[in-house]
Amino acid sequence: MKKSRFTESQIVAVLKEGEAGVAPAELARRYGISRATYFNWRSKYGGVTVNELKRMKELEAENSKLKRMYAELALENAAIKDVLSRKL
Repeated sequence: MKKSRFTESQIVAVLKEGEAGVAPAELARRYGISRATYFNWRSKYGGVTVNELKRMKELEAENSKLKRMYAELALENAAIKDVLSRKL
């Protein structure tokens, strides 16, 4: 996946300027992005503050960690059931 030149906090700052009334074409020219990129950012990060964005990233990381833990336990449980069914 391609790494963005802009951090998420920088993206939020650009979107705040757009909300303040600066035209998307002007923002695109100022920051060297396309208008399509601006609108993609707006659809993804619109109305989000930097603190909310950080919290969302933390929750996503925690969620992925919990999913991995569940998958490991499910495999372990299936293996134990398989072993017990063979012994009977």
